[in-house]
Amino acid sequence: MTCCLNPACEQPQNPDDAEFCLSCGTQLFPLLRSRYRVLRPLGQGGFGKTYLAVDEDRLSSRCVIKQFSPQVEGSKALDKAIRLFDQEAVRLHELGEHPQIPALLAYFEQDKRLYLVQQFIEGPTLLQEMQHSGMFNEQKVRAVLAGVLPVLKYVHDHQVIHRDITPSNIIRRKTDNKLVLLDFGVAKLLSAETASQPGTKIGTEGYAPMEQLRGGKAYPASDLYSLGVTCLYLMTRTKPDDLYNPLEGKWLWRDKLKEHGMAMSEGIANILDKLLKDLVSERYQSADAVMRDLRMALSQPVANLPTTAIAGNPVSRVPPASASLTSRPPTSQPRMPISNPPASKPQISGSQRRCLMTLTGTRWVLATAVSPDGRLLASAGLDNSIRLWNFATGELMQTLSGHVKPINCLAFSPDGQFLASGSDDYTVRVWQVPAVKMVKVLSGHSRDVTSVCFHPDGRSLVSGSEDRSARLWTIDNGETVRVFPELAGIVRSVAISPNGQILACGKLDNQIKLWNLATGATLKVFGKGHFNAVNAVLITPDGKSLISGSKDKTIKVWNLTTGEVVNTLAGHTDSVNAIALSSDGKRLVSGGSDKTVRLWNMSTMTLLNTFSEHSNSVNTVCISPDGYLAASGSSDNTIRIWQI
Repeated sequence: MTCCLNPACEQPQNPDDAEFCLSCGTQLFPLLRSRYRVLRPLGQGGFGKTYLAVDEDRLSSRCVIKQFSPQVEGSKALDKAIRLFDQEAVRLHELGEHPQIPALLAYFEQDKRLYLVQQFIEGPTLLQEMQHSGMFNEQKVRAVLAGVLPVLKYVHDHQVIHRDITPSNIIRRKTDNKLVLLDFGVAKLLSAETASQPGTKIGTEGYAPMEQLRGGKAYPASDLYSLGVTCLYLMTRTKPDDLYNPLEGKWLWRDKLKEHGMAMSEGIANILDKLLKDLVSERYQSADAVMRDLRMALSQPVANLPTTAIAGNPVSRVPPASASLTSRPPTSQPRMPISNPPASKPQISGSQRRCLMTLTGTRWVLATAVSPDGRLLASAGLDNSIRLWNFATGELMQTLSGHVKPINCLAFSPDGQFLASGSDDYTVRVWQVPAVKMVKVLSGHSRDVTSVCFHPDGRSLVSGSEDRSARLWTIDNGETVRVFPELAGIVRSVAISPNGQILACGKLDNQIKLWNLATGATLKVFGKGHFNAVNAVLITPDGKSLISGSKDKTIKVWNLTTGEVVNTLAGHTDSVNAIALSSDGKRLVSGGSDKTVRLWNMSTMTLLNTFSEHSNSVNTVCISPDGYLAASGSSDNTIRIWQI
C-alpha cells in the first residue's frame, strides 16, 4: 500500500501501483525523500499528521514521521517558518540524547511541508495502558511521577518546554518498561525573550493550563501542570473538564476517588494540588522542586483507606480550557434591585458588615473600579470585555468590547469622564463615560499591561507593564510623554501622589520605586521591606504615606519621604493581590489568594473584619467614594458587593 501525504486526505491508503490518490487526487510518491516508505497514519493534531514509516536505508527499520503544514502565505513567511523549524529541530536532536526521549533521525522540507523523522518506540501509551488494565492506583501514579519528572528536568534544563503532556504522549517502552516522553512537535524553545511571550496557542484542551491556551505563553510550570492533570485522568478515567465544578471553582478528583473506593496519601495529594495551582507563580517552578517533595512522599506508605482519598482541601483553578473558552456570559444580567446607600454613612460594625449582593455572568474577574460619583462599577477579566454595573442595584448597564485579550486593570479619571483599561494585548484603551465610546488606543508597551492610574489632572495617565517599564501618556493625542524604563523587575502596580508629582511602581523584584513624574528622575527605591513581589501600591490622600500589598502575605505602610516601614498589617495567609483605601484614608480593604477580603482600621492599624464568601483568589478590590460600599472581584467568576 502507498500512503497519501496530503494532510487533508480522509482515506490515504492506496494500492502500490496508484500514481494519484484515489481519495483526494494528490500525486503519490512511493518513497518520501527517496528513502522513507510511509506505511499508515498514526494520528493527527492541529499542526499535521504523524505516520508510521520504514527507513529503506536502514534495513527497513521502523520510524515515526511527523508532518507539519505551516499555515503561511508567501515565500518569505515560508522561509521564516523553515528557519524556525530548523532551529527547533537542532534542539530536539540534542534532547534525543536522553534515553527516554525518541532520537531525532532527520528533518527536512518537501513540497512546502516540514518533516521530522524520529525513532519508533514500541509499547503502549499510558492512555492505552489505563484502557486495558483500569484506573491507576496510587502506586502507579507515584511511578508515573518518578518516571517522567527526571525527563522533564532534562528537557527544561535544555531550555525547551514540551507544551503537550498527556496520557497519549507518554509511552511505556516494551523493551525495558521505562516511560518515554513523546511528541515534541509542539515544543517551544525556552529563553528569557520567548518563554513568556505570546505565541501559538497549542496544547490539548483540559490538559494545557490557561496561560498556554489563552495567550500561547509557556513555562516549565506549564508542563508540570499538564503532568498533574495527566495523573488525575489516569486515576479517575474522567475527562479533566468533568473533574472541575465551575460553580464552586474546585477540582473534584478527590470526590471521584472516593466514589471508586480509592485512596491517596496526603503527601502525593499535596503534590498534585501544587501542580494544579491556577497561578503559574504558585505552582512548582521546576521538576527538581517536585522531585524533592516526591522523595519525601515516597517515604510515606501508600494510602489504602478510602477516607484518605479526600484528605486536604480541594484546590481551586482556572476552569478547564474547553469549558472556559466556550462558555460565554450573557451580555446583560439584571439583578434584583436593592436600596441605594444612604446619603450619610452610618456607623456600622461587626456582623453589620456583610455581603449585600453577588454579581455573576463574569469570568475570572481581574479588575474593578468605581466611578467618582459612585454610580458605576466597572469590572473586567479573562473574557476581554468590560462590564459597567449600576453599583447600587447590581444591574448590568453595558458591556464594552475592544480588547482582544484579557483585561488586567481599570481606572476612572478623577472627573469621571474617562475609563482606562489595560490588557494582555499590550494596549491601554481609553473610554469616554457616560457616553461609553472608545476614544483612544494607547500603543507602546511590548508586553502585558498590568496597571493603570490617572494623573490628578484627569488628562494624562500612567501604565505599568510586564515589559519592565511604566509610561506616561496624554489622553488628548494618545502620545507617550515619558517612558520610565530603568526597572529591574516587571511592573505589577502603579500609583500617583495626590499632588501629581510622584510616581510609585510596585515590582516583581520585591521593590517599590519612586520617580519624579515631571522630570523622570529616580527619587527613591524601597528595597527593604517586602521579600516577594509587590502586587499593589497606593499613596494616601494626604500624600505622606505609601501602602503596599505583597505576595509575601503582608501589607506595609511606608513613610513616603524616608522610605521607612511604619507598620505591617499581617493576617492574610496567602498573597495580597489588591488594596483600596477609603477617600478619608481611615479604612483599607485588601483581597488575597487566601480567598478573603479583609477590612482594616488605618487609624489603629488593626483588622476589623474578614469576609470569606469567595471560593477562589480575590484579585481586585475597590471602595465607593462615600466609603459605604466595597467591591471585590475573584477567580470564582463573581463580584461581591460589601457593606463596610
